[in-house]
Amino acid sequence: MSNAAEAPRQNRVIDLKAGAHMMVLDAGIFCIFHAAGQTPAGPAGLPGVRISRAPGTPPGVVTVSTFEEDGWIGGSNGAALVRVMRGPAAVLVTTYQEPDSTHAAPRLQVAQLAGPVTSAPAQPATSQPAPAPVAASAAAEAAETGVKKISKDIAAHIQRRGDVTSGIGHWMGVPGSQSWIEGFSVAPEEGIPASDIEYQAVLGKGWLSPWAEGGQYCGSRGMALPILGLRVRLKGKSAETHRIRLTATFTDGTRLGPVDGADALEAESLAPLEAFLLEILPEGEEVAAPKAAPKATRARAEAKPVTPKPRAPKAASASAKATSPRKRKSTPAS
Repeated sequence: MSNAAEAPRQNRVIDLKAGAHMMVLDAGIFCIFHAAGQTPAGPAGLPGVRISRAPGTPPGVVTVSTFEEDGWIGGSNGAALVRVMRGPAAVLVTTYQEPDSTHAAPRLQVAQLAGPVTSAPAQPATSQPAPAPVAASAAAEAAETGVKKISKDIAAHIQRRGDVTSGIGHWMGVPGSQSWIEGFSVAPEEGIPASDIEYQAVLGKGWLSPWAEGGQYCGSRGMALPILGLRVRLKGKSAETHRIRLTATFTDGTRLGPVDGADALEAESLAPLEAFLLEILPEGEEVAAPKAAPKATRARAEAKPVTPKPRAPKAASASAKATSPRKRKSTPAS
C-alpha cells in the first residue's frame, strides 16, 4: 500500500511560472545578460532564463552560445552571445520562476558588440596551414629539451584555426599571430587535480564570465567573438602547495606578465587575447626565484650612484692639488 501511495508523488508535475518573449535583432553580434540587482537563483535553480533560436528561423541565421550547453543563463550571473548573420532575426527568450514566486521575472539587457558579420572570415582557405608552425615549434622544442610530448592540459578555440590543444608550461596560441582566442578550458593531466583549478574569461570592461571549473569550456566557440583576457586561480589543497604564473599577449602588441593570476590579465586597450602561457609552480619555487632577484638588482643599482660618485671627485681633486705645486717648483729650477 505504501508503494502505491508514493507513486503519484514520484510522478507529479509542477507547473512553473513561465513567460516567453520574442526578441528581434539586426545583423551583428550581441550579448544578452542580466540587469544588475536581481534575485539570485534558489536551490532549485530558479528563477532562470533560456535563450534559443526562435521557431521558424532558418538554421545558420542565428547562433546562440552560452556558458551552459543548453542555452540556460540562470537568474543573475549568466550571459548569452548571439550572432545574427542576416537580420532582422528573432531570438526566443523564456523565463522560469517558482510557482509561488512573488518576485518579478528576470530582467535582461542587450549590448551590441559588433556590426554585421559574414561567414567568409570564419573558415578562410588560407587558414588551414596555420597550425603547422606551432606543431613544428613544439616538436623542435621537445627535441631540443629532450622532454616528452606536450600534454593536452589546455584546449582553446582560436580565430581562423579552430580547436587547438597545448600543455601547461607551453604557450597556448602564437604571440604576434594576430589571431584571437575565443574560449579555452584547463584540465591538468598531472601535478594537481583538475578540480583544484578554476578560471574566468574577460568579456568586456569590468565584465568577467562566471568561474569555470577544471575541464569546463569558458568563452565562445565559432562566434567570431574574442575574449579580452583571463584569470586563473587554484583552490583546495593545491592552493597551499602551488602557485599560478601567467603571461599573456594581445593583438595590439601588449605583453603582460608573468603575474600570479589572482587579478584579471587584460590589456589597457581591451585588445583581444592572442596567446597565454600558464604555469603551475610549487609554492617554494615560485617565491624564491622572482622575489630574491629583484631585491639583489635594486641593491646593486643603489650602490652605484651612492658610493662611487661622491668619492671619485674628491680623490681627483686631491691628486690635482698634490701634483700642481710640484710642477710649479720644478719649472724655475730647470
